[in-house]
Amino acid sequence: MAADILIRQLEYVVALAREEHFGRAAVACHVSQPALSAGVRKLERELGVTIVRRGRRFAGFTEEGRRVVAWAHRILAERDGLRSDLGRMHDQLTSTLRIGAIPTAVPPSPLVTIPFRHRHPQSRVRIEALPSTEILRRLDGFEIDVGLTYIDQHTPESTSAIPLYREHYLLLTPSGGELAAREVVRWTDLGALPLCMLDTSMQNRRILDHSAAAAGARLAPVVETNTVDSLYAHAASGGYSSIIAHTWLHAFGIPAGMTTVPLAGPGPRPTVGIVTGRRPHSIAAQALLEVVGGLDVAAELDRSATAATAATG
Repeated sequence: MAADILIRQLEYVVALAREEHFGRAAVACHVSQPALSAGVRKLERELGVTIVRRGRRFAGFTEEGRRVVAWAHRILAERDGLRSDLGRMHDQLTSTLRIGAIPTAVPPSPLVTIPFRHRHPQSRVRIEALPSTEILRRLDGFEIDVGLTYIDQHTPESTSAIPLYREHYLLLTPSGGELAAREVVRWTDLGALPLCMLDTSMQNRRILDHSAAAAGARLAPVVETNTVDSLYAHAASGGYSSIIAHTWLHAFGIPAGMTTVPLAGPGPRPTVGIVTGRRPHSIAAQALLEVVGGLDVAAELDRSATAATAATG
């Protein structure tokens, strides 16, 4: 089969795996739904296997289809890598850097992506907020170039990790609230507060729940969300408190009418960094790693947190 036709068919399969819907996959590929369906059927005939389970709507992939999806990601990643490599020969990185980031790492991510874009102005960046487990899955499937996630004992040995900073946590609470004037707040003081927090699918929440339990406390938020901006929006609306990472102050600062109070004890200090597969990195991932080597992200985040807390002190 012609190489350009094969690549297009593989793009259809990848879009279908991502969207899990023929219509949305067709829109993503800028073709009609019949054209996408015909392309997938043609690929099935060429390969001699059934790729997609069909009913009235998309019903998933066959076992062979899942193998085709994995190879499609790999082949398209190699195609993009070839283009990027040729571009770099002329100091023109033009590929898209695909980052999967845990929600808590999205607010400070510009400290990495902006220097990357300054070094490679013709490149593009796509950031997707994902749970840490999904980041690892997509790295393994060539669906993203790097992960911005927690680095701990659960980080697989099959990956390579570069630490960027360590989170520490503060209580964000209304300035007129009962705990606002404290020098420090104990974990056991948090139980009576109307808290808004990330939900339990997020590793950040599991870290905080574990720390509270170790101090003999239990966190019972009245609002749960899976995004940091939604959490901040609820806290800033008044009446709610939250336990925030100091790194979020770089992007959001401290909302009007609120203040931060340190949590008592050493508390958790999880490390966040860039995770890549141990296999040869994509050109975009390698370019990011070269940029990150000259950055001190931790120092910049500490300066932002100090400035924000001093302004409301």
